Amino acid sequence: MKLYVTDHDGNEHQIEGVDGWQLMEAIRDEGMQIKAECGGACACATCHVYVDEDWKDKVPEKSEEEMDMLDLAFDVQENSRLSCQITITPDLDGLKVTLAPD
Repeated sequence: MKLYVTDHDGNEHQIEGVDGWQLMEAIRDEGMQIKAECGGACACATCHVYVDEDWKDKVPEKSEEEMDMLDLAFDVQENSRLSCQITITPDLDGLKVTLAPD
């Protein structure tokens, strides 16, 4: 599945996503600049991304745990998500996100 990730410099990258993996894993495995310090356990906010407006209603809703972790992130917006909490599925083929500032 194709995913589109805009990096901190504003460059969009097309990356491959694997069904059932976390978005964070796909971004990290492409060598993009994402910290993901907790490794996907929803215990930090270092995999913070902004979901493109056209996609924000297509990703699963935020859990209470994810909302609590986003409270610790910088520059949180309405479309902020933790990429470790978005599981890649065929429905998300073409998903566009932007890496949030460190």
